[in-house]
Amino acid sequence: MGQPQILVIEDDPAVGESLQAGLLREGFGVVLLSSARAGMAYIEKNAPRLVLLDIRLPDGSGFDVCRAMRQQGFHQPVIMLTARHDEIDKVLGLELGADDYVTKPFSLRELVSRIRAQLRRAYGDYAAPDSAIAIVGDLILDPATGQARRGDDNLGLTPTEFRLLAYLVRNRGQALTRDQIVEAVWGYAADLESEKSVNVHIRRLREKIETDPSRPEIILTVPGIGYRLAGDITTS
Repeated sequence: MGQPQILVIEDDPAVGESLQAGLLREGFGVVLLSSARAGMAYIEKNAPRLVLLDIRLPDGSGFDVCRAMRQQGFHQPVIMLTARHDEIDKVLGLELGADDYVTKPFSLRELVSRIRAQLRRAYGDYAAPDSAIAIVGDLILDPATGQARRGDDNLGLTPTEFRLLAYLVRNRGQALTRDQIVEAVWGYAADLESEKSVNVHIRRLREKIETDPSRPEIILTVPGIGYRLAGDITTS
């Protein structure tokens, strides 16, 4: 299998071409598109391994693309690129299903590190070691498919949401700090913004797996520390 194909959706030609050239030098396959419409058409037809998604696009926004991807069941990792420093934009992107974000200007080294971390965890060594199916209450967590089910209903977890839940399952009963979660799930050292990302992903995950997300019974908050998984777990 060749190098993972990355779709870059960026409307600034200078930025897009620079990204494409830099990622090609790093050995990735890269497709560069400049609009939301063209990007979604490509995703629907070709299912790239990862999407780098600018927020500002001429015919909509990266938010629209991310939302459409998740609604249509595309679970590839999404890294959002933004020149904005407004925290609301970052939180909105994460709540719509983005896995990570990078604020412009950024170094190619930083971006490549984030890309490789997402690819490794979505397709590589993260899911392979533990192939046992875990059962949490009426939830079934299946590493072979990277998805969680309740009965016959697929809960539509993104790769990051699945990794987050799998990490909590493997450390059930243990209070985990946000630093620990970032390093295990995202694959890089935690900072203030990445710790906030944990909170957003926990909230999204609760909305998908909890009967009442406002009163969680599976993923519990540990005040002053972070989160822990409650409930009995069996494996098969």
